[in-house]
Amino acid sequence: MNSETVSNLVTTGVGSEAAPVEIDEPSSKRLRPATSDVWNFFKKLGPDKDGVERAECKGCKKVFKAGGKRYGTSTIKRHLDSCTQIKHEDIGQTIAELQLKMGSLKIDSGVARDMFAGYVVAGDKPFNMVDDRRFRNWVKYISPTLKLPSRNTVKADIVKVHKREAAKLKKILVSIPNRICLTSDLWTSSTNEGFICLTAHFVDENWKLQSKILNFCHMPPPHTGFELSSKIFTLLTEWKVDKNIFSITLDNASSNDTCVEHLKSTLDVHGSLLCGGEFFHVRCSAHILNLIVQDGMKICGDAVCKIREGIKFLRKSESRMVKFKEFFEDIEGLEYTTALCLDVPTRWNSLYAMLASAIPYKKAFEMYKVKEAGFREYCPSSDEWRRTEKICDFLLPFYEATKLMSGTSYPTSNLYFLQVWQIQLILMNILKNDEVLIRNMGEKNDD
Repeated sequence: MNSETVSNLVTTGVGSEAAPVEIDEPSSKRLRPATSDVWNFFKKLGPDKDGVERAECKGCKKVFKAGGKRYGTSTIKRHLDSCTQIKHEDIGQTIAELQLKMGSLKIDSGVARDMFAGYVVAGDKPFNMVDDRRFRNWVKYISPTLKLPSRNTVKADIVKVHKREAAKLKKILVSIPNRICLTSDLWTSSTNEGFICLTAHFVDENWKLQSKILNFCHMPPPHTGFELSSKIFTLLTEWKVDKNIFSITLDNASSNDTCVEHLKSTLDVHGSLLCGGEFFHVRCSAHILNLIVQDGMKICGDAVCKIREGIKFLRKSESRMVKFKEFFEDIEGLEYTTALCLDVPTRWNSLYAMLASAIPYKKAFEMYKVKEAGFREYCPSSDEWRRTEKICDFLLPFYEATKLMSGTSYPTSNLYFLQVWQIQLILMNILKNDEVLIRNMGEKNDD
């Protein structure tokens, strides 16, 4: 008889009549150890009043019927895909680590595909990397039993991951008790296709500031204010947060003013905006600083143009840069520690970066001008270098203020007033500057 028998019959004595003797054993059955990897993320609670086993998620603390022959682990496995408190990429890693500790690694093809999809997305890898023969040979060497997905399967897995993560984010956005602030901007690709980006900023239940991109999608023309407002409202209704918006921050394009008016009237139909939408429209302070600087740079003179063309001249040929760096050996205390960089017309702070990278090397510019006749027209004079240094000093506070107010990991609304007031003081002091060019830049911005 097996160990589950309640009593055993033992025959005692020799040559006599067999007499049954009852021996008691524990009445409870020995429980089988939980072998499923899913139990690493759930806590067994035992049977409830109805006698059904219960399990509690270690992430969100929800309780499920699980375990035993009737319910098994299917329900809690499905919950892992939607739990907002457990990071999905951690599941595969945890399972792998536990199996390695046990001495045997059993690869789950589903978990492996999810982890690989996450790797492709995070690393911006092409889908066809799985078709590379050397990559497939390497994977086969590491794990001969692992079957690599095709490029179409990788694409489908990424779409699946996106839908799963979007569903988690939607649950979070719907459940938070506070309001959501939005930022939006239009972007044009190199092929002249328009795209719109919509980002949500909110404080989660743990009082941590969160910034999540809700949509980055194609925005067909026309890019009028009415079309923009319609697109944004459609996206908000898809996320089910159209009644939970506090404000939206946009740049100062004229179409955005029309967009805000249409969007505000649409959202306020049901009285969902606070104070009737009085604080709904927030103008991007970083963009305002950008306009101030761009306006002042229109009269910056030829010095900046010469530095820009000089850097282009040097970077056009590797031999020129090698020859330029050779002069650093003849200049005491000068080392080529920061690369020369060019500015981008649409980013004014890159102008400051260009000037800041060139000014320390002005002696090398002068020496290169002597050796290279073609460079003479691009090298600023001593007076132009002096004006460039003052322009760079003028741009520094704008650069630091823009960098501070463009932060994404901390609140910035509390920094706005102090930064703008400091810029105002700087502009007032510039009006008294001895340098005519700098004073003219200040007067143009003061207007």
